Amino acid sequence: MDDNLIVIPDNPSAALRDGLRLTGRLVAVAKRANGDAFDYRDLPNLIVTVGKGWLVDAWQNLVEPENMKYHGVGLGTTAAVVGDTALESESTTIINPNSTRATGTLAEGSSANIFRSVATVTFDGTGAITEWGLFSQAATGGGVMFARVVFSAINVVDTNSIQFTYEATLS
Repeated sequence: MDDNLIVIPDNPSAALRDGLRLTGRLVAVAKRANGDAFDYRDLPNLIVTVGKGWLVDAWQNLVEPENMKYHGVGLGTTAAVVGDTALESESTTIINPNSTRATGTLAEGSSANIFRSVATVTFDGTGAITEWGLFSQAATGGGVMFARVVFSAINVVDTNSIQFTYEATLS
């Protein structure tokens, strides 16, 4: 047999599949003004359809991948579904500054196949935070949402904060 011969299987698309998988996790640590943690969550998330499309656009150089770093929070309680394009009820007036999502740092996780963004949302009002999303825009109410998580309430008051660590793993 010729070593340079390329054999194309009957079903080439099956041969090209490598089982690439994209999964995400969110860790939320709620803190009082003095830095004491009062709530901790480690949650799986849903990477939504528009988020997957945004990633394909980034690979085509149509959008800048480093823009997917803005952490939004809200009061919505409806379960996340792949068709979501925004938070159900995004908070605008209890976050500081108003109507501005927290900007996350961008880093590699514990291995080269993990994307990490860490941001701290600071509050200047009272609310029951029940949803989180990662967005491509700092201003609330716009941008592309990459991932969404809905969880039981983290009750916050003025001067509290929640540090969100989001990781997306390609495996």
